[in-house]
Amino acid sequence: MWRKFRPIFGLQVLSTVVIALISAWFSGVHGAVSATLGGLISIIAGLAFVALAATSKGRVAGEVLLTAMRAEAAKIGLVVILLVLVLTNYREVVVIGLIGSFAASILIFSMALFVNDKT
Repeated sequence: MWRKFRPIFGLQVLSTVVIALISAWFSGVHGAVSATLGGLISIIAGLAFVALAATSKGRVAGEVLLTAMRAEAAKIGLVVILLVLVLTNYREVVVIGLIGSFAASILIFSMALFVNDKT
């Protein structure tokens, strides 16, 4: 499971850095910090998803599906909690940088479906 997501996490980090640099150019330090936080929210939630999904030892489709649904619910819950924490505690947040980086990182995470895990 981790092997399949490793390149995805690398792409998420790369996109977060690129968007943070662009945000820094347009909005200064707070833009860079906001974009970094947006990317980190998605990366942390993705790591939680993979950690929970990797614990599945189910051999029956129903067990695997239930584990995947639990992992996705945990990911969404963590995203909501982290977004609320950042938006309520970081007063100088540059919302466009935060949401832009977050959205890019979430879209990259969905690319894991297309990664061939046969090595």
